[in-house]
Amino acid sequence: MLSMRHIKSISKAQILIFILLFCASLGLDQWVKHIMLNGFAWDSEALSIGGKALVYNTGVAFSMFSFLAESLKYIQILFLFALLLFALMSDFFVKHYVPLGILLGSGLSNILDRFMYGGVVDYVYWHYWFDFAIFNLADVLIDVAVVIIIWQMLRERKSI
Repeated sequence: MLSMRHIKSISKAQILIFILLFCASLGLDQWVKHIMLNGFAWDSEALSIGGKALVYNTGVAFSMFSFLAESLKYIQILFLFALLLFALMSDFFVKHYVPLGILLGSGLSNILDRFMYGGVVDYVYWHYWFDFAIFNLADVLIDVAVVIIIWQMLRERKSI
């Protein structure tokens, strides 16, 4: 149930940790993308896991929804805002503020790419053993955050 009383149950420490993780994931991802765009020698194999690439993905995972073009970034902003609002107005924030900070910071970093470059900057191309998508650090951090949330939910359910 959504209510304002959940916002009052959030501690200052939780807010601080959330903000630090949000800023750290956003800043780290943007810093790595800056290096990839401006200072990385693309003839190097340093980030290669079977191959190398630099693309501006106009869609989401596996370039899905690229037909939404310019609208996609605004849809994603609404999605992140709705997720934050839901988290604050339920007990979700209190239970998952650590992965939520990582997820929202990384998600915003990818959205910023859409405004600055016209698409998300992806630079790791996995095609060793099997062909996979081209991705970036924010994508990995989002996946890690989702796994942590699922793990926390399963752990909580097991303790009930």
